[in-house]
Amino acid sequence: MRNRLPDVYYNPVSMIGGAIAIVSLGTVLFLFFVDLISERTAIYVGIITYIILPSILVLGLLLIPIGVYFQRRRERKFGKRDLNLPRIDLNDPRHRFAFSLFSLGTILLLLLTAIGSYRAYEYTDRTEFCGALCHEVMEPEYVTYLDSPHARVRCVDCHVGPGATWFVRSKLDGAYQVYATISDIYPRPIPTPIENLRPAQETCETCHWPLHFYGDKKRVENYFLSDRNNTQWSISLLMRTGGGMTETGPAEGIHWHMNIANTIEYAYIDQQREEIAWVRVEDMDGNVTEYFSTDYPVTNEELADLDTRVMDCMDCHNRPTHVFEPPVRSVNNSLAFNQLDHELPYIRRVAVDAIVGEYLTKDEALEEIDEYITNYYRTNYPRVYGERQVSVEQAVREVQRIYSRNFFPTMNVSWRVYPNQIGHLEYPGCFRCHANNMFSPDGKEISSECNDCHIVMAQGEGPPRRQLTIDGLEFEHPVDIGDAWKYVACHTCHTGS
Repeated sequence: MRNRLPDVYYNPVSMIGGAIAIVSLGTVLFLFFVDLISERTAIYVGIITYIILPSILVLGLLLIPIGVYFQRRRERKFGKRDLNLPRIDLNDPRHRFAFSLFSLGTILLLLLTAIGSYRAYEYTDRTEFCGALCHEVMEPEYVTYLDSPHARVRCVDCHVGPGATWFVRSKLDGAYQVYATISDIYPRPIPTPIENLRPAQETCETCHWPLHFYGDKKRVENYFLSDRNNTQWSISLLMRTGGGMTETGPAEGIHWHMNIANTIEYAYIDQQREEIAWVRVEDMDGNVTEYFSTDYPVTNEELADLDTRVMDCMDCHNRPTHVFEPPVRSVNNSLAFNQLDHELPYIRRVAVDAIVGEYLTKDEALEEIDEYITNYYRTNYPRVYGERQVSVEQAVREVQRIYSRNFFPTMNVSWRVYPNQIGHLEYPGCFRCHANNMFSPDGKEISSECNDCHIVMAQGEGPPRRQLTIDGLEFEHPVDIGDAWKYVACHTCHTGS
């Protein structure tokens, strides 16, 4: 049988390469067709279709010329050929067939490469690729993302944003992350890339328009005490979110901090940007005021060496999506939504104690939580356990859910690792600057007045009361601690557990 291709092709390396390329191409086309007709394909099918198989296809194609090269070397060595370069004679049927096959194959390969490259780009931008591919590594971020206000927003919209420069940077960084995962050299927990985040103006503000931040917002917080009756304490706040736009006048309220009309810079000492040594405020008229911390005093030389930053959304909303709730906050919410039975004695305290135990794995944690809560009521309140066994079992499931949503032992992740700086209850938050510790050289202080940001409209035991006053009440701590709440930052005592 006469060969349809030049003789130099018929060598083991080239033929193996051709076979690999043909099989890979057929598989890619089949999986590509499956991806087109399927509403949703599995995460691993995508990586096989658009990354792994195309790489194998290219490898097979590369083997063909490599085999031809070594075949020609062998033929020259044994004197079977005099020419150093191949001759192309389109009058020869074999040459004509080879040339036509090569041309059509090249056109097809270029077409498939263009389609595959786009599909690979599109695939690597999917949320499932970011969160579900490396399951153990990214599980904490993916679980909290699915339970967040931004669960309909793609990961890349915030972590990459528009523009080719940041796309290239993200893919290069992602390549190292793949290597680190395969080599098992990634840190546990994964550090927050604070220093590498894009400015909020380039990401957040594509949806959230600062010029339309204005007005106040009512917010109700429900807390429960650690007493036998799980006493409810509610507080109704009028949040002075404010903002600034021409129609509403000068910037005001909490969003006064945003650089709508003011530019705020600060110098920080620690990586988490919680220890702030210096603040510079420039208003819309160009007036500049500098404040220096009494908690972190620095000389001018030391200040020049510190990292500085222009304040934007992310300095307060630093965890808009991946929020790991402190146990106390999660249990309070479950009690408020009646997911935990208020009639179970000390359930608020028992639930928190069960959550914060030291566990090596999630399976161990879920088992220990079940045993801890069940044994507590079976031993200390046998009558309650007999009458409300269903409530105890429901409490076990709810506490297990809270744990699974916020704790990831294999990655050493919990609320302690990732502080959430919005507010000031469990983390420094507002008190990084508003804590009676920032003064200008002429004695001006950064305000720590509560009513600058929120007004207490109602507070006390039980469900939120009707509005009592628009002028605001003085805050009343649920437990009598005198005036200590005026001088001690909330997070000093409220650690979340």
